Order: sequence, then structure tokens, then C-alpha cells
Amino acid sequence: MKRLTVLCLLCAAALACSPAAEPLVGITCSRSRSGSTVLPTTYSDAVSKAGGVPLVIPTVSSMEQAAAVVAAVDGIVFSGGEDVNPAWYGEEVLNETVEIDFVRDRSDSLLARAALAAGKPVLAICRGSQLMNVIMGGSLWQDLPSQLGVSHSDVVHNISVEPGSFLARIYGSDSLKVNSMHHQAVKDVAPGITVVARSADGVVEAWETPQVWAVQFHPEKMLASGDESWLPLFEAFTAVCK
Repeated sequence: MKRLTVLCLLCAAALACSPAAEPLVGITCSRSRSGSTVLPTTYSDAVSKAGGVPLVIPTVSSMEQAAAVVAAVDGIVFSGGEDVNPAWYGEEVLNETVEIDFVRDRSDSLLARAALAAGKPVLAICRGSQLMNVIMGGSLWQDLPSQLGVSHSDVVHNISVEPGSFLARIYGSDSLKVNSMHHQAVKDVAPGITVVARSADGVVEAWETPQVWAVQFHPEKMLASGDESWLPLFEAFTAVCK
């Protein structure tokens, strides 16, 4: 706890001393089977390209650690990865497609609650969108193919965007082309959440609150593949973090 707190305070102090400090943006991680911290560089590259300073967040094990991390950063990106434990929204595991990392679930839940309590800006991507919805009181489709008969795996498709939403403000369009690499999605929307984009089959593709922007797709992957049109999303989030 003491070591993590010192690290966070040193990061915050270093940025505060900079004459033109860029926002420090924390990014949550997955873990390898051996327990190593794992994060695709697409996330940190997107934050850096947008003018932020990425900070990879290893798993935390207490609210004190989570609060220390959140206090040190200006915003948090909740990244993609494993499935959220269905027990958190009152369900049993549906089938063998549901993959759970209990350590990451605990860590992400602590960080999410700390971020919400502190009022820090959040960009939630894929698993991140699902996690934040569950933490705020919603539920998930555990497996889209078996429950809804739809597939969102390795497909590119259009989504309809609600006027006035964060996506509409950034892109000035009521339709966007996005990627899909997920088998779960938001089912029951948590209180206070506004759904702002859906695919043609009705799956929730984006939602927002005054504090959280959430997308089911992977804009960081599209940016890494050369689609510069997704940089403005990260630039807008970085600007909010300032």
C-alpha cells in the first residue's frame, strides 16, 4: 500500500511541476496466466497521441490503493478483456464462453468505485463499458450468439448515434462505422445511464453519464490500424481530463 501510494504521489508531483503539464491518464490492465500485468500498447499509444500521459495501472487489492491511484490521475480508461463475473448482477455463469478473472474483477471494481466517488472522467471501452454498467447497477447479456442469436465477433458494422451525445458532438454524425470483438454487451441499463448508440440488431454500442463515456467497440484498435478518424475521441477525452 505504502509503495503504491508513494508511486502515485511522485507521478502527480512530477506532473504538477511541469510548466505545461499534460493530463495523466490511468489505464486498467489484464493479467497473464502467470500473473503478469498485460495491456496492448494500442491503449497507451492512443492516449499519448491524443496529448495525454498514459499510466498503466496494475491490479489493486483494497479501496485505499484504488483511491490512491485515482487521486494521482486526471482520468481513467477502463480497457477491454475478460468477462465480468455474472454473480455481480445476480446471475450464474451461462456457459463455457464466459471467462472470468476474479483478481481483475476485484481490482477494476475498486478502481471504478473510487473513480466514480472522486468524480474523475472515465472512458470505458468494451469490457470497461460492461464493467461500469454493472458497477452502477445494470446487467449484461452473457453470450450474444446463444441469447440473442447475433454475432459481434470480428465484424465491421454501422451504429446509429443519438443527437447531442458525446459521439455526435465529436463526430457530427448520426452514424458511425465501428469494429466488434465481443460476445457480451449491456442488457439492463443502470440508473443514470443514457444509451447513445446502437447497432442495427439493437445491441448497445455506446452510453454516457456526465462523468462516463462508454463504447462497446475498440476505437484504439481502429486508430492503431491507421484510421485517424478515431483520434478525436481520445483527444476529446484527454481535453476533459485537463
